[in-house]
Amino acid sequence: MLRYLLTLQVPDRKGLVEQIAQAVSRHGGNWLDSELRHIDGIFAAILLLEVPSQQWDELLESLECIDGLTLTFSKTSHKKSPLLRLSFNLVAYDRPGLVLDISNKINALGINIEQFSSQYETAGHTGIALFRATISLGLTDESQEERLTEALYAIGDDVVLDKLSR
Repeated sequence: MLRYLLTLQVPDRKGLVEQIAQAVSRHGGNWLDSELRHIDGIFAAILLLEVPSQQWDELLESLECIDGLTLTFSKTSHKKSPLLRLSFNLVAYDRPGLVLDISNKINALGINIEQFSSQYETAGHTGIALFRATISLGLTDESQEERLTEALYAIGDDVVLDKLSR
């Protein structure tokens, strides 16, 4: 079995996940991990699959037959897990460059961003534009957590962090 990371994009419509899952199953694949989203009329997916090497080309052909679908893929290998994982929600006033500020602070501490999911929304009572993100990180050292919190709060007085897990 080989591991592949696939990214898929296709105009959104009903039944896409089932169609993709049928193709994976029909070719002996194992669906290990995924992130599926509908964004502005487009279905976007990131999939980690294990597929028998002799079935890979046929699976690709099946997926490419899905009307309007574009895909990319990379062969992967299982990597060592980080010492500690941390997840939190971050909310701040929306502004250009905010994701760059957040990622700079995280990278400067040598921390790996494992998952980053964000949304734009408007505060119901004030109408102020808000940026909301759920971020999962892989830390190599327990001392990074306190330094990370300080660094993210230094972005601005409007930053609110809510730790989800450790």
